[in-house]
Amino acid sequence: MNTLMVLSSWSSQSLEQVSEAAPRGVRWFYMLFYRDRDRMKRLLERAERAGYTAIVLTVDQPIFPYSIRRKPVVFPVQFSLPNVWLDDDQPGPLGSKEHGAGLIKIAKEAATWEDVAWIKNNTRLPVVLKGILSAEDARIAVDLGVAGIYVSNHGGRQQDGVPATIDVLPDIVSAVGGEAEVYLDGGVRTGTDVLKALALGARCVFIGRPALWGLALNGAEGVQQVLQILKDELSLAMARAGCAKISDIKSSLVVHESYYLYRQLFNHSGKVNNKILTSKY
Repeated sequence: MNTLMVLSSWSSQSLEQVSEAAPRGVRWFYMLFYRDRDRMKRLLERAERAGYTAIVLTVDQPIFPYSIRRKPVVFPVQFSLPNVWLDDDQPGPLGSKEHGAGLIKIAKEAATWEDVAWIKNNTRLPVVLKGILSAEDARIAVDLGVAGIYVSNHGGRQQDGVPATIDVLPDIVSAVGGEAEVYLDGGVRTGTDVLKALALGARCVFIGRPALWGLALNGAEGVQQVLQILKDELSLAMARAGCAKISDIKSSLVVHESYYLYRQLFNHSGKVNNKILTSKY
């Protein structure tokens, strides 16, 4: 499909198994901060040996959210986390509640910029920060030398009220100033969503839930179908926007919906359009 995969350190398959299954695929490894730096060091080394080409660090989930819906969830018996647990610290039998509690115990809740610098100094791979939503943080990350800024709000399910990633993307792209690549996920469902993100400065667009929907419906072939739909829709959207190639996509193709609201509320003289304000609509 000429795309890439970001494998979570919480995957139920080891990073080595994924590499063996897709040796020609482009793979990045996604990890959180852990209290034990030896654990992180070993994960970084495994990712390098297994042929992963970047490390993606999540910075938008410093603590685990409280979820009433998640409390009764119990892992399937065959479920394990081979990328997380070391040989000597498996928290309990497969499928037991100790796995969830164990993750909370080993995760570092107060990660700092110094931790990001430590990661950079302990891997030969480029480092991408995932979960950036402010231009200020993006600038700090670039000054630390990260290779990529991944604009994400963790699916909008960690903190109520966070902005949509597409709304903060332009400010972050401006703050980065071309010194690092900028990526985006969140709410990407159609090819036109991809087109908008590319027009506003994203170098790459990621998906999460759509891939899972395809996987649930039709396995690996379902994921391939989802990706193909997005690629086909992007091609159609580009053609209708007059773009023959990706480099033809410009920010002028995208106008925020507030622009039209402003045009309706105010006439060309700058006076309030009372007719619009009193409309039922």
